[in-house]
Amino acid sequence: MELHGFSSLSSNMAMPSSSSSYHHERFLSSSSFFGTRVGSRQPNISISGVQLGKSNNSRRKCATFKRHVITSILADVAKDFMTFQAPMFTKPEADPKTVASIILGGGAGTRLFPLTGRRAKPAVPIGGCYRLIDVPMSNCINSGINKIFILTQFNSQSLNRHIARTYNLGNGVNFGDGFVEVLAATQTPGESGKKWFQGTADAVRQFIWMFEDAKHRHIENILILSGDHLYRMDYMDFLQHHIDSGADISVSCIPVDESRASDFGLVKVDEEGRIRQFLEKPKGESLRSMVVTLSMFTLINIYRNRLINVYSIKSILLSQQVDTTLLGLSVSEAKNSPYIASMGVYLFRTDVLLKLLRWHYPTANDFGSEVIPMATKDFKVQVES
Repeated sequence: MELHGFSSLSSNMAMPSSSSSYHHERFLSSSSFFGTRVGSRQPNISISGVQLGKSNNSRRKCATFKRHVITSILADVAKDFMTFQAPMFTKPEADPKTVASIILGGGAGTRLFPLTGRRAKPAVPIGGCYRLIDVPMSNCINSGINKIFILTQFNSQSLNRHIARTYNLGNGVNFGDGFVEVLAATQTPGESGKKWFQGTADAVRQFIWMFEDAKHRHIENILILSGDHLYRMDYMDFLQHHIDSGADISVSCIPVDESRASDFGLVKVDEEGRIRQFLEKPKGESLRSMVVTLSMFTLINIYRNRLINVYSIKSILLSQQVDTTLLGLSVSEAKNSPYIASMGVYLFRTDVLLKLLRWHYPTANDFGSEVIPMATKDFKVQVES
């Protein structure tokens, strides 16, 4: 039997001669065991719980067997423990396969007349051969989102033609297992089915049944986009923040100054980025009430980071400086852009969107002026910059 590189030792070992003792000692000291040097002049030596010199073969066999059994059991337990613990510490990652995008085809587009005289607003040309809708479409494609629905109503023929020629599965952009599907406003049986889209939320509500279908059961989040906005954005970063924060709804926001504030939906947030108030395109006193004042919590953090001194804190409190530092602005930049404006980019958990449109607010027609403001009271609505 071999024990960590040692040859079998007889239980009736006689006292070795000086020559044999030297060779024996040299053998033991050059063995694979790393520890106390083992010599022949030590009559009782224990290595890993096994006594050498006076112990017999059966005792060594028993001790060795127990040691290997215990080691094996501990190894199995450690392996099972790590296997059990690993998922608990794994951070959920954003997966574009679990997201579907709904792009809203826009309203009548009166502010762009006469460009929208015969065109849908998202079909207005930009940059030569491109159309406004190509901007959110490009953001989706580059973010890996390939399940895209487009809701159309006003002057939809121009938009339908552009989508069919550009994003078909044959000669145009290849989406693999994804799709681009146009959902045109239509009338359905029943009194409510005789109405056209009454607003952004109503347009989504009329086709919400599609996400109750079994083939879309893996869709965990729904991204609501406007088809006539110009911006560049990686929606996967947006989705990752949405998952990490545990939000029911996430709203993408930007800081704006007072001259542009009344053109947007404005929000107020707490220190954790949760939206506490939402007003759609406020005017007058309502607009001034949406100036976000710098909280004491933020002031303390800025002071601790040595960005301002105690005298600056006093002047800030007196001047009611604003807190858009949450969006990554410096203190001076935040003063010039005292409002937090919604971009009209919303990310809903699928089950939450179904509850909101079907049960909580079945008569709400618009996301910005009705659904989002009311949802801040009962759901976790987060801001994302």
